[in-house]
Amino acid sequence: MQHTLEVRAFFFNAKTDYLPYYKNFKMTLDADDSVEKILAEVKAQNEDFAYPTEKLIFKINDLVVLGSETVGNVANRLGTSLQIDPVLSYRSNHCLIINDDDFMQKFELLADYASDEDKAYYESLYALHYASETYKFSHDYVGDAILLLAHRIIANAPEHKKAVLEAISDPYDGLVACEYENNLFNAAFHTKEIDDLNAMIERKEKKCILDKVTETMSKKALHTFDKENIEGTNVACYAGDSGLLDEIHDKILANGGKVIDFPRATKLTGVSLLGKQDNLAFLKAARTLLNALDSGAELLVVAKTSNMEMMTKHFASIQKRIGREIPLPLISAKDFDALCQKEEVA
Repeated sequence: MQHTLEVRAFFFNAKTDYLPYYKNFKMTLDADDSVEKILAEVKAQNEDFAYPTEKLIFKINDLVVLGSETVGNVANRLGTSLQIDPVLSYRSNHCLIINDDDFMQKFELLADYASDEDKAYYESLYALHYASETYKFSHDYVGDAILLLAHRIIANAPEHKKAVLEAISDPYDGLVACEYENNLFNAAFHTKEIDDLNAMIERKEKKCILDKVTETMSKKALHTFDKENIEGTNVACYAGDSGLLDEIHDKILANGGKVIDFPRATKLTGVSLLGKQDNLAFLKAARTLLNALDSGAELLVVAKTSNMEMMTKHFASIQKRIGREIPLPLISAKDFDALCQKEEVA
């Protein structure tokens, strides 16, 4: 079987370019071809394109893939319109070739406690390291891979527990900044290991005398949805995962609204970071809300209670963190149901 692909590829040369840009390509490849052949075909059509010949990983539609992945698997899951990016665009030297010195530099944090087997394990996490969602918000983040190595070392050599936990506990870019998400094309779920590490560290909840004032300001800053129904309204849903999207999208359409899709609809938005890394939590929430707003949403349905409470309680801080007003009404899934039922009764 063959697939005809429309490919949008990332171009950048640190020696000659000020900003990255994209070029479009069309190609037909066999389903059994590796995705590396996509890159080879782009290179054949434009010699300025570059990609690594070793440790080949890159992004397709924002998921990190290995060069050995097949075209058929990618097309079956992501379709035939594909965007190609380096794993971290801000580390690009030449198109998909990145400066990856940081990977082994991060290993040095735990090198004194790591065995040869531990080092080999860490090196096997190369793709996972660059798939971290947190790098989109904090370029100095310690990395998911080093946290998994820390968990492994503590499990195998508990005498190093205190030193290892101290090494990964930078107050801004260490464990506190991790809200683990799987951004690999081939799933690798490590939430349990991250939860275990968090449970090992005692943290005192930060109290602030301005908490109540901030909450009051947030309530005043929130925009309300003043229509009696959603007919003709652009409605988006923030779910935090893909499980609830279809159900709420069906309700939007059934009640005359228009579904607005936006890239961060299923990404985490900082709830687990509250009390540990509020600055990062507010940044993630702000980018999620702005992503919905800039995609055309006039109303955002927030599917989960924990996310709704976080966004409404800290709305003023979220706007302040991004330095921009977010004129987007929020409504909980429960209140959205009530609004739809009211419209049906009417």
